[in-house]
Amino acid sequence: MCGRYTIFTEPQRLMERFRAEWPEGPWQPRYNAAPTQSLPVLLNDGTRRIRLLRWGLIPHWAEDPAIGNRLINARAETLTQRPSFREAFYRRRCLVLADGFYEWQRAPHRRIPYWIGLKDREPFAFAGLWDRWEGPDGQVIESFTIITTAANERVAPIHDRMPVILLPEHEEIWLDESAGPAAWRAALRPYPADRMIAYPVSPRVNTPHADDPTLIQPYPLP
Repeated sequence: MCGRYTIFTEPQRLMERFRAEWPEGPWQPRYNAAPTQSLPVLLNDGTRRIRLLRWGLIPHWAEDPAIGNRLINARAETLTQRPSFREAFYRRRCLVLADGFYEWQRAPHRRIPYWIGLKDREPFAFAGLWDRWEGPDGQVIESFTIITTAANERVAPIHDRMPVILLPEHEEIWLDESAGPAAWRAALRPYPADRMIAYPVSPRVNTPHADDPTLIQPYPLP
């Protein structure tokens, strides 16, 4: 599962890294990105324009947008078996821009939060799916979900699942309509463990309202 992540990299760096335009309007770096927030993604619509979508997928056929609160993640192994994700896998894939994520390790009487990212501290992309929902009153919500897979050797001691971090060479394949399902599925693999770091952080991250740079600083275990 991936229930919180970070995206604090400067917009100029993100534009260079993903060769895309940044959306107009103010942007708040997120050190504790949480479901229902509007966060940067790059859609497979051919525009190379980063957009802010709501985290928590609302399928276009849903009667109640609250379903998005339960669809923040999609398991890579069952994408084509779930009605909520099947069509999006074939038609609406996206890159979810990030530079780290949080996971919680179970310990006696508590859970220990960890920040997990790349050794080089560079931004990366989660594999995601997106959709566009329109309500009977004309309200439009564009939303996304993050795909998860089995944890690699770095993450496994903390949690048995991790978000799919796409290898740079797989990012364009994931967005490419002509690549096809076999190529898309092949990209949904655990990221190489030797390229990642993980360390404990403050339990303040447990509160969604906490959102500042101190959250990603190493925190000593008691």
